[in-house]
Amino acid sequence: MLRRLDKIRFRGHKRDDFLDLAESPNASDTECSDEIPLKVPRTSPRDSEELRDPAGPGTLIMATGVQDFNRTEFDRLNEIKGHLEIALLEKHFLQEELRKLREETNAEMLRQELDRERQRRMELEQKVQEVLKARYTAVQPCRALTRPLPPAERRSQGLSSRLQKWFYERFGEYVEDFRFQPEENTVETEEPLSARRLTENMRRLKRGAKPVTNFVKNLSALSDWYSVYTSAIAFTVYMNAVWHGWAIPLFLFLAILRLSLNYLIARGWRIQWSIVPEVSEPMEPPKEDLTVSEKFQLVLDVAQKAQNLFGKMADILEKIKNLFMWVQPEITQKLYVALWAAFLASCFFPYRLVGLTVGLYAGIKFFLIDFIFKRCPRLRAKYDTPYIIWRSLPTDPQLKERSSAAVSRRLQTTSSRSYVPSAPAGLGKEEDAGRFHSTKKGNFHEIFNLTENERPLAVCENGWRCCLINRDRKMPTDYIRNGVLYVTENYLCFESSKSGSSKRNKVIKLVDITDIQKYKVLSVLPGSGMGIAVSTPSTQKPLVFGAMVHRDEAFETILSQYIKITSAAASGGDS
Repeated sequence: MLRRLDKIRFRGHKRDDFLDLAESPNASDTECSDEIPLKVPRTSPRDSEELRDPAGPGTLIMATGVQDFNRTEFDRLNEIKGHLEIALLEKHFLQEELRKLREETNAEMLRQELDRERQRRMELEQKVQEVLKARYTAVQPCRALTRPLPPAERRSQGLSSRLQKWFYERFGEYVEDFRFQPEENTVETEEPLSARRLTENMRRLKRGAKPVTNFVKNLSALSDWYSVYTSAIAFTVYMNAVWHGWAIPLFLFLAILRLSLNYLIARGWRIQWSIVPEVSEPMEPPKEDLTVSEKFQLVLDVAQKAQNLFGKMADILEKIKNLFMWVQPEITQKLYVALWAAFLASCFFPYRLVGLTVGLYAGIKFFLIDFIFKRCPRLRAKYDTPYIIWRSLPTDPQLKERSSAAVSRRLQTTSSRSYVPSAPAGLGKEEDAGRFHSTKKGNFHEIFNLTENERPLAVCENGWRCCLINRDRKMPTDYIRNGVLYVTENYLCFESSKSGSSKRNKVIKLVDITDIQKYKVLSVLPGSGMGIAVSTPSTQKPLVFGAMVHRDEAFETILSQYIKITSAAASGGDS
């Protein structure tokens, strides 16, 4: 019976895989007392070794693989940690710069104080008016009680009061409209920046500007003879109207016709007339939720469009201003003579003749001369006077460049004529002029312990503001430093903004640079980053010049100068 129970208990597994019945805590006294022959399996030396090492011979390989995996994960985590630290430091640096700019320009606080003062002044004026009205109402009964009026005066006073009441009831509303009141300064509430509101405003702007753009396209198509039949009819009708003195009625009739067509379109009629066929742009459905990268890219696109639009408007306004301010006398002189000729013609010739002349010239210029000039650019550059005048008008940045170039040429001429006895004979004109370059803290070559002929390039005379991140250092004061970056002919110089010893400054030879590349702290952020990583043999980790607003310009300058120096050194070694 016991043997049968034993077979049932250990069915499906080998007996030697379990504990011995005598050692098992679940075994009873009856099972231990019975003599049951048990077969003990023989174990080989190999099996005994496997029993000693339950993991088997593959344990060492697996352990080394796990260690390598942990080491790579640890290195990766350290790298991500370093990137996050650099990102936080750049954020701190930019916040400090923004705080300094806000402290320097406190226009918002001044505007708020001005609004409060205006509100206070309006309240005081209202109080003064109320006091004066109360005094007037209090004095009138007192005057009436001072002396009794005779009956004739009482009747005349009653008649005048009734007349005054009738006049006030009839015309009081119009009199109140002409009463002077202090102007109310209402401050418009500014909406917070929102990606959804930004996209909606862009679509509204496109829809609102669509009629104007279509009108300009149609005028340009008429001038370019896009449709020969339409342009020929328009030219004939216009010239006939001008010849018979119907130019103004023609334009008024066209305006009335356009409004009538718009009325029919608003009533549901399908009317579409255009010289240039309209191309419907596909409208993307608005997204409900935008990611951080998409919001940032949207803001950048809108800022770029606004920048270009404001730049074009500023160029137009500056050219008009410079035309009337005699910035270039030879151009303004032509306008001056033309205005005098128009004034004398309007004084001595009848208006019909003047209008006929101006209308005929405008029609021929719009339909014929502009068509020829657009097809022949060289002819336009020689004989199109309005086009030549407009192209030659300078903007304010162009005037500044011209003045700075003239000053530099004057200084070069003066320095070439003057004699400096202390200058070495080997120095040229440009090297001699570089001796006088200085930063805010002193002469450039004295700050960085360089030779006198080393000076910043023309692109970076004022330097680029940035922060130097040295990841080889452990101290926070040495890990990141704010300052200005310069590029000379042979060196890359970083001047620390904190006052102190020159040890905080950094000078790197361009020849010693092993690698230079644009640096981006986190790959998830949009754009290409705001830093430059420079590797040298003396540093284990690359030096990072971060938080640079003009990063691309600085990178192109450093790279071009580095290529120039290395190519010159290579050619010198070959020779």
